[in-house]
Amino acid sequence: MIANPSPILTIEEYFAWEQQQEIRYEYLEGELIAMTGGTIPHNDIAINLLMALRPQIRSANCRINMADVKVRVSPTAYFYPDLVVSCDERDRNAIKLIEFPKLIVEVLSPSTEADDRGRKFKHYQLLDSLQEYVLISSEYMSVECFRRSENKFWIYAPYSAGDLVTLESVGWSGAIELIYEDVQLTDGFE
Repeated sequence: MIANPSPILTIEEYFAWEQQQEIRYEYLEGELIAMTGGTIPHNDIAINLLMALRPQIRSANCRINMADVKVRVSPTAYFYPDLVVSCDERDRNAIKLIEFPKLIVEVLSPSTEADDRGRKFKHYQLLDSLQEYVLISSEYMSVECFRRSENKFWIYAPYSAGDLVTLESVGWSGAIELIYEDVQLTDGFE
């Protein structure tokens, strides 16, 4: 992502302006953040997880969307996660954005990792509907899951090669290798 040095926009100005742009922009308190293109491994990981989750998501009468779907985090924060799942009836027929996500997944890259772990996670925690936030490395085999507990604390569950990844929010488990199937990793951490 690249911060855009443009002037501060209201949310209405952002919506109108973004419709005219060729690339997507996230919005945080009036500032615009350009969404840069990802790598092939980044894309492959998101597709693999989408394909693995889709049967479970559909049978639960939920929806799953990827990359180009905006999530309203607050009146002043709109992000584009790599995958988002909503089981809320209010999102069922959404056309422009998701407001009540249950699961959000970000595939990490060197240029977005700090933001995904920091600023974005801080804002995502404001969503009462969010039960899990998942970070997946695009460089080595690593899945990190943050689950909201009953007392609203976030519980950390890391997964690496050979592990069975569990996404409790959507009732799915699968081998981490399924998420990384046919993905060319750049680091030797497997």
